[in-house]
Amino acid sequence: MNAQVKSKKRVSDHGEVFTREREVDAMLSLVKHETERIDSRFLEPACGTGNFLVPILERKLSVVKRKYGKSQLEFERYSVVVVGSIYGVDIMEDNVKLCRKRLFDTFDKHYTNLYKDKSKDAMRDIVSFVLEKNILRGDALSLKTVSKNPEPIIFSEWSPFNGSMIKRRGFLFEELIPNSAKNIDLFKKADISDLGTPAFIPTPVKEYPLSHFLLLNYENPN
Repeated sequence: MNAQVKSKKRVSDHGEVFTREREVDAMLSLVKHETERIDSRFLEPACGTGNFLVPILERKLSVVKRKYGKSQLEFERYSVVVVGSIYGVDIMEDNVKLCRKRLFDTFDKHYTNLYKDKSKDAMRDIVSFVLEKNILRGDALSLKTVSKNPEPIIFSEWSPFNGSMIKRRGFLFEELIPNSAKNIDLFKKADISDLGTPAFIPTPVKEYPLSHFLLLNYENPN
């Protein structure tokens, strides 16, 4: 099999075909300014093993390194924001696990190369925790998890607040799709963007306490 296909059965059952690096780079170049903006969010609804998400993370971390690499604390803060801005869903469990690993390894490569023996396992734990919440096994068509008892997919938003603090909020995947049937009536005349167009403002289904970025996995465990 070539690098785009794991097996004929997976192609037949799930339509799984991976995008080649050349095509990924070409498509990301079309939104180059967004891939280099630290807080811009990306969601890949069929993320596979991360062929799109890994290079996005690479680009964003390169910006963080260039801007904040001289300060370990600043690099750590903004790395959590960057990792927290990347989301993926895939129906295959092995893809989800490998995608998380590739994203973690990408972060760890940058982090360890920069700070060597000053790098912290606590920081690595936070990145792993965020990736577990952001890269999920689910069906992007049903908008539900893949399990014996499927539930609506919930994504976490990680917003920096007052230096080292992070505010986490949970949103239903279906609420994040403005053109879904459920959301047809969500737009109101009062919800107008700065550009004069209708603004989409989803409602969080869960609010978490404000936490230091290195304590997210203790204070926001679920």
